[in-house]
Amino acid sequence: MRKSTIYTSLLALSLLSCTKDFQDINTDPNNITVITQRELPFMFAKAQSSAAMNRSFYQTVQNLGADLYAQYFALTTNSFSTDRYLLTPDWQRRFWTVVYVDTAPQLKSILENTDPKSGEAALANIMWVYAFHRLTDHFGPIPYFGAAEANDIIPYDPMDKIYADFFEKLTAAVANLKALPTGTKIFQGYDLIFDGDTDRWIRFANSLRLRLAMRIAKVDAGKAKTEAEAAVAAGLMSNNTHNASMLKSLSGNDTNGLAQVAVWNEFSMSSTIASYLKGYADPRLGVYFQPSYTGKVFNSVRNGATATDLGNLRNQSGSNSNVGTYWVRYNGAAIEGNFTQNFHVMCAAESFFLRAEGALNGWNMGGEARQLYEDGIKTSMEQWGIMESAQINDYIISDRVPAAPGDYYNSAAVASTPVRWAASPAEQREQIGIQKWLAIYPNGMEAWAEYRRTGFPKMYPLIQSDNADLPVGTFIKRLPYPLTEATDNLTELNKGRALLGGTDNAATKLWWDVD
Repeated sequence: MRKSTIYTSLLALSLLSCTKDFQDINTDPNNITVITQRELPFMFAKAQSSAAMNRSFYQTVQNLGADLYAQYFALTTNSFSTDRYLLTPDWQRRFWTVVYVDTAPQLKSILENTDPKSGEAALANIMWVYAFHRLTDHFGPIPYFGAAEANDIIPYDPMDKIYADFFEKLTAAVANLKALPTGTKIFQGYDLIFDGDTDRWIRFANSLRLRLAMRIAKVDAGKAKTEAEAAVAAGLMSNNTHNASMLKSLSGNDTNGLAQVAVWNEFSMSSTIASYLKGYADPRLGVYFQPSYTGKVFNSVRNGATATDLGNLRNQSGSNSNVGTYWVRYNGAAIEGNFTQNFHVMCAAESFFLRAEGALNGWNMGGEARQLYEDGIKTSMEQWGIMESAQINDYIISDRVPAAPGDYYNSAAVASTPVRWAASPAEQREQIGIQKWLAIYPNGMEAWAEYRRTGFPKMYPLIQSDNADLPVGTFIKRLPYPLTEATDNLTELNKGRALLGGTDNAATKLWWDVD
């Protein structure tokens, strides 16, 4: 079936909800009420598209949130204040809509209508973990085990138990996929990431398992080691043919979200990433970003710039660098979006950096930390079309350090860490954190989570914070729960707040954030 037909058919599917008044809201004589095997491939494609954030939600859920908190980008407009940590409560609800309305019900229907050991169930469980780990890493304890159930009351669950279930689901999914006959294809023609290739799904699941194992390394080192070593042994993404990237379409709202928001030209390269890319003479600079429309130079903006300073021409969009031509291009008069470019879900380079950190922990990662670190850099470079070995090697052995980005505030270099592998484990950890952050661009959700966990890379403090809970010099730790939860699920929300272990604000650390 052609891709355009898949997206058109997706629009006809009913969206099962986990909200109050479930039966009344979701009863429509014009929609599907009985799920058959015929609907399952469409439901899987719908869940994939939703979980990765389609155009309807990308701006308010990711771009004006985690992408800024990760300091990949900084705002060049006063239309929004999230870059100064002033949160818009309604946007928190939108991430819950993505997961609880547009993703989880589709996956649950697949799980309820397939053999638990089937390949279809395995893929549904992997996508379940992908969707929910991003949500819980934003908010903390969330309604999890009762998600997508037709209940008015949805209990909150603690993060340690949620993570334990993630590991169980991924372990079982990989085992069930490996038990299938060689060459088995699942949801082929409908799977927007791997087109049914079970080997690549296995590698993705194991790499996701390694990511989550590393996430809990400081709070449960024993469990983290066990899960990480098992993930490596089961087979990870190890080259760019294994990368997880999602097909996008002009149909419906499923264009590439970053391409869409980049067309509006309301943000630019952050001075933090500019300091690293410029100082390292990183060849990815011209891939990740493009020269300013006026001046034709790579310019950046500090995060948290004041309203007054954003009125200065130097801080406005035309004077600064938009994202690279993979996502948008100037046609001489306007910005054109490359709306059907694949959306990057997870890359092989990340698995190398995770393994490098694990090796520093003394875990069996199938290689030494330095080699894994350098392989991660090489893999990332090649992912973005930088193929010359001499150029890559020059970067790897370079003693260059971050530079002053040349921004409106005349900021000094953000750090002094070189690329060349250092002698001390402490500096090695920082190098791994920096290079992983550069490699997973533009995945702000994962970059923000890893910054909270590791403290790397070093970032500039905001110029101004409009959030009293987060004074200048501090960094945002989570998002408060949606206001709708206080209306629809207050008793359980209060239990969730108790599980959080702190005030329901943006300054409270999550379970795995112990430093």
